[in-house]
Amino acid sequence: MQKPPQPLDFALRETSPNIGAGAVTPADKLACTYDLVEQMQYLYVRVVKAKELPGKDVTGSCNPYVEVKLGNYKGVTRHFEKKSNPEWNQVFAFSKERIQASILEVVVKDKDVVLDDFMGRFICDINEIPKRVPPDSPLAPQWYRLEDRRGEKVKGEIMLAIWMGTQADEAFPDAWHSDAAAVAGHTVSHIRSKVYLSPKLWYVRVNVIEAQDLIPSDKSRYPEVFVKTILGNQALRTRISQSKSVNPVWNEDLMFVVAEPFEEPLIFTVEDRLPGNKDEVIGRCMISLQTVQRRLDHKPVNTRWHNLEKHIGEGEQKKEIKFASRIHLRICLDGGYHVLDESTHHSSNLRPTAKQLWKSSIGIFELGILSAQGLIPVKSRDGRGSTDAYCVAKYGQKWVRTRTIVDSFSPRWNEQYTWEVFDICTVITIGVFDNGHIHGGGDKGGGGKDSRIGKVRIRLSTLEADRIYTHSYPLLVLHPSGVKKMGEVQLAVRFTSSSLINMLHMYSQPLLPKMHYVHPLSVIQLDGLRHQAMQIVSMRLSRAEPPLRREVVEFMLDVDSHMWNMRRSKANFFRIMGVLRGLIVVGKWFDQICHWKNPLTTILIHILFIILVLYPELILPTIFLYLFIIGIWNYRWRPRHPPHMDIRLSYADAIHPDELDEEFDTFPTSKATDIVRMRYDRLRSIAGRVQTVVGDLATQGERFQSLLSWRDPRATTLFVTFCLVAAIVLYVTPFQVVALLTGFYVLRHPRFRHKLPSVPLNFFRRLPARSDSML
Repeated sequence: MQKPPQPLDFALRETSPNIGAGAVTPADKLACTYDLVEQMQYLYVRVVKAKELPGKDVTGSCNPYVEVKLGNYKGVTRHFEKKSNPEWNQVFAFSKERIQASILEVVVKDKDVVLDDFMGRFICDINEIPKRVPPDSPLAPQWYRLEDRRGEKVKGEIMLAIWMGTQADEAFPDAWHSDAAAVAGHTVSHIRSKVYLSPKLWYVRVNVIEAQDLIPSDKSRYPEVFVKTILGNQALRTRISQSKSVNPVWNEDLMFVVAEPFEEPLIFTVEDRLPGNKDEVIGRCMISLQTVQRRLDHKPVNTRWHNLEKHIGEGEQKKEIKFASRIHLRICLDGGYHVLDESTHHSSNLRPTAKQLWKSSIGIFELGILSAQGLIPVKSRDGRGSTDAYCVAKYGQKWVRTRTIVDSFSPRWNEQYTWEVFDICTVITIGVFDNGHIHGGGDKGGGGKDSRIGKVRIRLSTLEADRIYTHSYPLLVLHPSGVKKMGEVQLAVRFTSSSLINMLHMYSQPLLPKMHYVHPLSVIQLDGLRHQAMQIVSMRLSRAEPPLRREVVEFMLDVDSHMWNMRRSKANFFRIMGVLRGLIVVGKWFDQICHWKNPLTTILIHILFIILVLYPELILPTIFLYLFIIGIWNYRWRPRHPPHMDIRLSYADAIHPDELDEEFDTFPTSKATDIVRMRYDRLRSIAGRVQTVVGDLATQGERFQSLLSWRDPRATTLFVTFCLVAAIVLYVTPFQVVALLTGFYVLRHPRFRHKLPSVPLNFFRRLPARSDSML
């Protein structure tokens, strides 16, 4: 059964961009280093250095800087104090489609307090500028004599390299761009494209075994001792030891997440629970993770005894440390696990931490981020709406960030990125954001946040190999007012398989590394560790330069996906109903067969049933042949585009405003008491229905158990007698005869049916259940 189509505004659109992969002539192919994006021509000016600049100050020195002018656009280098031979090595890029002048002017000036002095200039006709095509080597810079305003040579020379190129040029990412000329100098780094790497994450397994010779302050009572372990901002504790003595035993495993390089030590504190719910520190020790053994499999590492330092209170003087107590630990860095730092349902990396366990790649994934259309204003600038959009893509450990296109509702990025693929059943996530840290919105004074515009996920296993997909994806974001389309982003994607055999073999392999099955972690452990891993990744990337903001990383990793909300609960319920819909349809069809709604079909089913009973060896081949025919038949209607965000599946188009308000509530809640009470009552009502369904399921299961439990002696007697008679009858009667009689009874004509329930069903419903014993 086909699901209803989405509204056109929220649907995926196939596009036909003018990308290099569609070129047919060899010349076009040569010019197209990035073949999944449209070519964008730029005029590049590299200002390298100057020499022998004349002094303009009273002291005979100068404070030089360079202005690069092309029409209405002007780029400025940094200036140097009192230096006649400065070195800048800065690159300026001017978009060719915005060039409205035929002359490029490079002016050297002396920075002064009142008015900057003119020192000289170099003028170039842009029609004479050479074209460079990567992978050619960079153009060698040359010395040019400076001229005055009348064209006469003056003292001083400047070294420049000028060429025409594309966004494939290696100078492109770090260049000053003419379309961002209004951005202040100290925030230019916030708009450049960058590649980031997630930190390498490890699971730290701490097995707290026992302690010896503890010295509690109160020796008249049995100590209630536990161990608290701290790693960075993670803190876990063991249970109180059952052996209440000075030699307690725990033998508990504690799991932590840590990122390379290891900056924080493991801190163990042995504490005694005193009356009044107070804790007294008996001893502590500190262990550097640099000294901890790394393991690749489930074999246990060696244990070690560690001395506990005597705790010193705040009012005491420090004495010479004596080691009176010891703690027995087994600590290791588990490299055989994959540290989950994103939602399991759309993970982009499933490899173990230890590089020795990595398998070879099975292909290459290429992503072309072309453009966006119809972006809505996110903020206000100078009394009008504005959007400074950039894209972030995350796959595996590699994050990429495009440059920010300033003040545009239809930005064109045309940037291409590549990832190695190690598992085809992974997902790449692409997010679009508004840059809130330019035009004075930087880090000073707290700054603004980068607003989310939308997100796209593409599962690699849904892509055909070596095919280019060019689509415009709707950018959908859930707001307190409802789901909103923020625009569209145009992407070109291609998956190239390096080995078909290895890719098909991947489907027979476990999804996660071996350690997850040999020594599995509990669901509660995984949830806690995933949350800690997300926090570590967001913190590390926010410390990069330029930073990948915490709100960006959390949106890409779906940090809040584990939070309960009514919308997602309803969406998952309807997903379950969609899965069961096929069984329901088959059940209705079989009921029509049994009631002879279509006599010809029922007769054919009788004939097929007789054939299968007489020749049972045909049952399994018939089933698999039927599935094969269905698969071949459905091939005609196979999906021809990648999946995208579905508002109907997400139940975002029919959500109640109060349920939406609840979804955006903080945790813990910040709402008024009466609203919280109303929502709590609603949740209790829903939970009551779920409780009733679970109770009914338990009742049916207990009735099955009561068949032989003699809880109802008469019912068990009848059932046992029936089993004995059935055993004798089935022993003397051929199985095929029994199967035929049973089938004919089930498929009997409605004339031989009664509207009342059958005898076995009546018997089953009368069996006792344990619901009578519940309070």
